[in-house]
Amino acid sequence: MKMKSGKARWGALALAGVMAISVAGVASPAQAAKKKITIGFVVHVVGNPFIQQIIDAAKMAAKDLGVTIKVTGPAGAEGDAQLTAVQNMAAAGVDGIATSVPSASMVNGLNQIIKSGIPIVQFNGLGEGVNAPYVGEKSTQSGRILGKMVLDKIGGTGAKGKVIVGNCYPGFPVLENRQAGVLESLKKAAGVTVVGPSDVKVDAAANFAAWQGLLAANPDALAMVGLCAPDVESIGKVNKAANNTKTIGAGYDLTAGNLEALANGSAHISLGQTPFIQGYLPVYILVDSIKRKIKINKPGFIDAGTEVVTATSVTEPFKLPALTFKDLQAMATSKTKTRKYYDPVVKGYIKNWQKNLKPVSEESA
Repeated sequence: MKMKSGKARWGALALAGVMAISVAGVASPAQAAKKKITIGFVVHVVGNPFIQQIIDAAKMAAKDLGVTIKVTGPAGAEGDAQLTAVQNMAAAGVDGIATSVPSASMVNGLNQIIKSGIPIVQFNGLGEGVNAPYVGEKSTQSGRILGKMVLDKIGGTGAKGKVIVGNCYPGFPVLENRQAGVLESLKKAAGVTVVGPSDVKVDAAANFAAWQGLLAANPDALAMVGLCAPDVESIGKVNKAANNTKTIGAGYDLTAGNLEALANGSAHISLGQTPFIQGYLPVYILVDSIKRKIKINKPGFIDAGTEVVTATSVTEPFKLPALTFKDLQAMATSKTKTRKYYDPVVKGYIKNWQKNLKPVSEESA
């Protein structure tokens, strides 16, 4: 069957019951005289604190750029449901779509939408083979960094004992890359035995229960290492509940709950993946490419950067101003402070996104 033009092709699709929220940006009178650009923003899980940080940044970009943004996503991370959500956005007539790609099952469907004339930008979860740029961390390298930091805390290459590794979404390519990086670093200690990787689930309650069970089965573990947003907070709560002060807790993302676990000493390391950039930059790329008629229908990678955080140190990417741990905690609960802090990145790195577009192979290098 011959494919129709973008909006006509996807306007024929039936809309499925997926939650959608529309947020209008602020436009000048001159902009209002023109047709306002509408961007679809599709996440792989709704209600996750880290994903909400990405959504907040995407809405900031829409407001700054004077466009409309529609945010949607399935309740749980599932590729087919997310592809349906993206297709529904296309059917609704959006001008461009930003989406994470948690499953290879989405690739062909996304490429059909791109071929129809609707540009797509990927973020947070990379779909190999999708003809669209991707914004995210260098996933394998960040895993190496986390694994080395854990190893340093448990005795370096001479460490002996168990390290529990958990993956909340086995098969998610970015998480598999992180996992590979963590394991690569841990293997440098011949005396370390890795328990897992185990499926620790993405839902917060299920995640806590999974880590609780893993520690109960391995009370002598030197460390618990997670790869997802809920892990640091869960590990901290598990350590506190067990009155356990000897097991290092480590993982990803700088949510308020994760930072509290670092602050109270129940967890010890969390790497951020700069959710502001992962939310803001895809919207910026879409709007800029639509306005300037730039084709973005081929793979590419823009590094969102890695943040390295303990209770006593904060390292931010892109030569951003130094932050204290308390500064970071304040930003985790303040959209205004977050937007102000990243303003230099918006005016430089994000504005010059074309210069920062690299081969997609660099994501997993």
